[in-house]
Amino acid sequence: MGPQRRSFVAGLGTLVASALLPRAARADTVVEDWRSQPAGSRGIPAGWEPYSTPGGKARYDFTVVDDDGQRALRLRSAGDHSNIARAVDVDLKATPILEWSWKAVHLPAGGDVRRAETSDAAAQVLVVWPRRPELIRSRILAYTWDTTAPMNSVERSTKTRTVTFVVVRSGPSALGRWMVERRDVFADYRRVYDEEPERLRAIALSIDTNDTHAPAEALIGPIAFRRGDSADGN
Repeated sequence: MGPQRRSFVAGLGTLVASALLPRAARADTVVEDWRSQPAGSRGIPAGWEPYSTPGGKARYDFTVVDDDGQRALRLRSAGDHSNIARAVDVDLKATPILEWSWKAVHLPAGGDVRRAETSDAAAQVLVVWPRRPELIRSRILAYTWDTTAPMNSVERSTKTRTVTFVVVRSGPSALGRWMVERRDVFADYRRVYDEEPERLRAIALSIDTNDTHAPAEALIGPIAFRRGDSADGN
């Protein structure tokens, strides 16, 4: 049987309600480092769940690879929108710094999250607070490598009120290079929503080309939450 097709946000609510993962808040809470995933394995990685967006198809063209000595998940897309997610339990007061590495190989030509008709990106790391009703009240910060939107811009999605894009990287200047990012999620949430965040309940990864239909490829390395009092881009 193929992966169950559900609304991305609504499905996350079900995932968080049903999953009990030993990921209590602590220093260096590792979400994923890919080392337990066999190199060469394809599709949805173990421990993650597939979700498709309403009206969009998902191919899940994902492969666990070794790249420049680093274990990573390679994401490819050509006209689809593929999302995967896993439940977490993170106290952002204790470990507010989200740290991850990624490398963009091909950006979707014409992608720009500021416009509904071009809202595609080669890679996104999303932090998710599911709330009921999920499609209206959930809150998602999508840390994005965009083709066009300016770096450090913050843009509310023109497709869904639950998603806010934080453009961490923009354009091809760092294409083909591993980049390490650090974001203070607690501070980002407070700036966007003007309140303190609840415990973080889910992390998601996304590659999206269903609007531009342009090919895209990126790799995502280890993901962790860390203690700290500063972060890049803040």
